[in-house]
Amino acid sequence: MDPTPTTTPTPDAGTGRHPRAFVAPLVSTLLTLPIAAVAFFFVGLAPMACDSCGGEVSDRFDASYDLAFPVFGFGLMVVLVVLLSAWALPWRRRNAAARVWLAVIAPAAVVLDFAVFHGLVDWP
Repeated sequence: MDPTPTTTPTPDAGTGRHPRAFVAPLVSTLLTLPIAAVAFFFVGLAPMACDSCGGEVSDRFDASYDLAFPVFGFGLMVVLVVLLSAWALPWRRRNAAARVWLAVIAPAAVVLDFAVFHGLVDWP
């Protein structure tokens, strides 16, 4: 008699519905949306950094901001697609790892997007 019981996987082990599949996208949504709103707020206030600038400094800032703002907006669209992908994956056990990775990437992508914006702007 073998002391260790053997279990054979069922044919649908990876296809069963995951009971807590909504947790990772929900936590990610609750983190990502406020972080994105705060980042958008500060990106919107960025032109005030050069209110007292004049001449060439102001022109360089405006030119860099005019490039950086659309890049930031595109980055937020990418974040939205990643977040929606985390929600849209089928709620099966085999998709759990991908769902968690997408949920982790979404708020990290907002931070990366803000860092890219900050790097593109020629601050006075």
